Amino acid sequence: MKNHLAAIMLCVFALVDLGAPADAQNVLTTHRLSAALASEAVTAAVAACAKQGYKVAAAVVDADGVEQAVLRGDGATMTALDASRDKAYTAFMLGAPRNENSSGAVASRIGANPSAGGLVKLPHILLLQGALVIRAGDEAIAAIGVGGAPGGNLDEACAKAGIDAISDRLK
Repeated sequence: MKNHLAAIMLCVFALVDLGAPADAQNVLTTHRLSAALASEAVTAAVAACAKQGYKVAAAVVDADGVEQAVLRGDGATMTALDASRDKAYTAFMLGAPRNENSSGAVASRIGANPSAGGLVKLPHILLLQGALVIRAGDEAIAAIGVGGAPGGNLDEACAKAGIDAISDRLK
């Protein structure tokens, strides 16, 4: 059985290699948000909401959907923390590939029936407004989500304040 599995794997690797164009790039270049900018963005987002009296949390997820920076503002609940991460994850994973820039756009596209696409079973998907994709030029590199304000539009405004705080360095 082991020899059979090894032979199958060898064939798969050979087919993958044969299917690649001769000029295919062997090393991929990706751009990432630095930890310092991610931290600055969540701090600015939480501060923008705090000025309005909202107790929120903010999270930045990277291109892999991994939390890069998280800040739970004074008085923000655990659900706000989870919502901020999940909104950012949703915006990046489901929105960025379609050039949608917010979790609200994703929620509008998917509509009231997320079970039709199997999305209700995916972890960290939250179809609510409150997150924005962070771009360096035309490239989506991260997303910031905010949770805890009394409305997704208010969360999104604070997420925008987070991006605005670092936008001059997203080149």
